[in-house]
Amino acid sequence: MSDTPVAVVPSTEEALARLDMPLVDAMMTQRAIRRVHPDPVDDAIVLKLLELAQRAPTGQNGQQWEFVVVQDRAAKARLGRSYRRIWNLYWRTVYRHVAAKDPAKARMAKAVQWQVDHFEEIPVLVVACIRLGVREGRVPLVRMPHIAESGYWGSIYPAVQNLLLGARAMGLGASLVTMPLWNLTAARRMLELPVDVTPVCVVPLGWPKGRYGPSARIPVGDVTHRDAYGNRYWLDPGG
Repeated sequence: MSDTPVAVVPSTEEALARLDMPLVDAMMTQRAIRRVHPDPVDDAIVLKLLELAQRAPTGQNGQQWEFVVVQDRAAKARLGRSYRRIWNLYWRTVYRHVAAKDPAKARMAKAVQWQVDHFEEIPVLVVACIRLGVREGRVPLVRMPHIAESGYWGSIYPAVQNLLLGARAMGLGASLVTMPLWNLTAARRMLELPVDVTPVCVVPLGWPKGRYGPSARIPVGDVTHRDAYGNRYWLDPGG
């Protein structure tokens, strides 16, 4: 008998009804869920997540996002091969040394390895992209100064966070990965993207094998500074 847990897949109506989860609950229990079942995710659920993503703010209300929903197994396998190639290199050269010293990092590496090995089995991959406005006379992102470049990232990642929070509320497993897009030219070719559309990240979606729970984070005072870096005002409980 297999020890693999049976997927508990809600109906589309049940999943959508879960969007009434309090926002603070979704935020406090959001985490990267990489191990998911191969059971399909209804298109209505995916489209609702993308509708939520579109409610995010963008620079000058440009709404430059584009979303490629990848469900074809062969297309997922092509992205998976790209993911596997760079992950294997990163593991051999960097991360295995980190994981050897940190049990938490080792557990995370196992989850990433599972995702890498089963990428084409994940029901839905949402590739979040941004239009760079080449047709409007703007220069490509790779030639932009930092301040302009950061504005573009600020116009796509809030949408991705909306998508992730919506997935959490509905009980979908989700994570944010960028490694499958390490070769931008190959990624453009695989996704048949026009020159003015740049892929930014991939969000794999599926019904989770694990469970959500409180996110473990270091105390907020350890990463917060007042007025200038180094002023650890909030490290003092009485401060």
